[in-house]
Amino acid sequence: MVVLTINDQRIEVEEGTTILKAARESGIEIPTLCYHPALKPYQACRVCVVEVVQNGKSELAASCGRVVEEGMIVKTDSEKALRARRVTVELLLARAPGSEVIQDLASKMDIKAPRFKTKDEKEKCILCGRCVRICNDVMKVGAIGFANRGANMKIAPPFKKSSKVCTTCGACTYICPTGAIVLEDITDYEVTPIASEFDVGLSSRPCIYTPFPQAVPNKPVLDSENCIYFKTGNCKVCDKVCDPEAIDYNQEDKELEIEAGSIIVATGFDLLDPGEIQRLGFGRYPAVHTSLEFERLNNASGPTDGKILTRDGKVPQSVAIVHCVGSRDQNYKEYCSKVCCMYSLKFAHLIRDKTGADVYNFYIDIRSGGKRYEEFYKRLSEEGVRFVRGKVVEVTDKAVSPDEKGKLVVVAEDTLLGQLVRVPVDMVILSPAMKARQDAEEVARTFGLARDASGFFLEKHPKLAPVATATDGIFIAGTCSGPMDIPESVAQGQAAASSALSLAARGIVQVESATAQVIEELCSGCQVCVELCAYSAVEFDQRNKVSRVNEIVCKGCGTCVAGCPSGAMLGKHFTKQQVMAEIDGVLS
Repeated sequence: MVVLTINDQRIEVEEGTTILKAARESGIEIPTLCYHPALKPYQACRVCVVEVVQNGKSELAASCGRVVEEGMIVKTDSEKALRARRVTVELLLARAPGSEVIQDLASKMDIKAPRFKTKDEKEKCILCGRCVRICNDVMKVGAIGFANRGANMKIAPPFKKSSKVCTTCGACTYICPTGAIVLEDITDYEVTPIASEFDVGLSSRPCIYTPFPQAVPNKPVLDSENCIYFKTGNCKVCDKVCDPEAIDYNQEDKELEIEAGSIIVATGFDLLDPGEIQRLGFGRYPAVHTSLEFERLNNASGPTDGKILTRDGKVPQSVAIVHCVGSRDQNYKEYCSKVCCMYSLKFAHLIRDKTGADVYNFYIDIRSGGKRYEEFYKRLSEEGVRFVRGKVVEVTDKAVSPDEKGKLVVVAEDTLLGQLVRVPVDMVILSPAMKARQDAEEVARTFGLARDASGFFLEKHPKLAPVATATDGIFIAGTCSGPMDIPESVAQGQAAASSALSLAARGIVQVESATAQVIEELCSGCQVCVELCAYSAVEFDQRNKVSRVNEIVCKGCGTCVAGCPSGAMLGKHFTKQQVMAEIDGVLS
């Protein structure tokens, strides 16, 4: 260990540590531009300059490259260090006056304008070399480098032509401290950002990321499909900057087999893709959003930090909210999605509160069945939210009057007025139908669940057993069983958990005695019974080529007994002899 003093503070660090790292570990901030932990110290910008006193001698040194020594005295805010740093920043401001980062740094040092000649007011590049070093040394690509000499030096691809070797990884734009690098200036290859799943594609994400702020476990994950390391073997920036050395590129997905006494299925729902209803303009007009997209726009951790903005960054002055997109529609989903009315009213309230914009709700019927929901609906009417009863015919950008130019026009029928109306707006929000998940059929087959006509999982009884299923020990909760709001989903989750715990507390389970049984000598291995069983109680033994019945799961319904072509299935307590004996007893 090495002991040194930084700003009169005694610090003990490991040998080989730089002054910059030692200072930051002690909470002492030193500004820097050319330094990055993934790159070797370059000492080009000199913004991190500090005063170092050793053996009674004082000198200036770049803290990013100078290694600590025993007894060293470092002053980051001495007059000598600040004066040198101020001149450096002034030179950088003259070089790159268009960079907001340099402007902010100069402002903190009370530099209003550089004394030196400025060449280009829009210039942002400070020639720190971070982009060149990461492209050449880390990514091993070499798509850019320093061109020209002296005052004419700049960053450019070889021969100042569009690079053919650029992989569009974006490392140069990411690492540039001043925002000077534009990838389109380097290559003609199309740049495709990785869309953030949590932000519904409204923003991009890196290859290593935390899925969302409340993720459990709240740890970053590696996207191996897009990560440069898994494609070329280069980069590994995340590994270089991770002090705990937690990055493991050899980890693989694992399938775990877990024995459980009961199972709760809570797989949720999917939203209808509004792109299927082409007349509503989703996917064609950027200002047409789904309800989920608007939720992310409105969220403080969303892509716009909670500001309601159009894609061009403007605050909308008028917004249309279209209810029942695909719901209560014979062409799509005939049922009511139950939650759309109230979250659409919530959107209207938030838009009015945050932007003061005019809000139009296009609805079929307002279904506000819930505690204080009706009062909320009336409150919005008093706040100035406008309601138009009738279906939307189309959303178009074709203007027929001056006030419609440059806006989206919602064409709808107003059943109360008995006429078509055209409403020009800046943003359209669609409230799509809730539907069964795409994998619902596979999940139902896996767990032996029945499904209703809409594809949702079917409960054992809608009133007496709303979370139980026909298969003992398997429960359903939430929107996998049908459209419902958050309070109802929470109540079902608690009921399902309670039902599962009651089985565990009991310790024993009564098994139905009247189950099916296979007479192996007669079984032909046709597997008809496997296909017929609604409870997945019949399995086929590949080794012995016969069917076997899981008596724990079997309900004794007799479907397999009736369907077996070889007569190998036997219904316990309901054999032919037993049934005939019962009939004889009744008739005698």
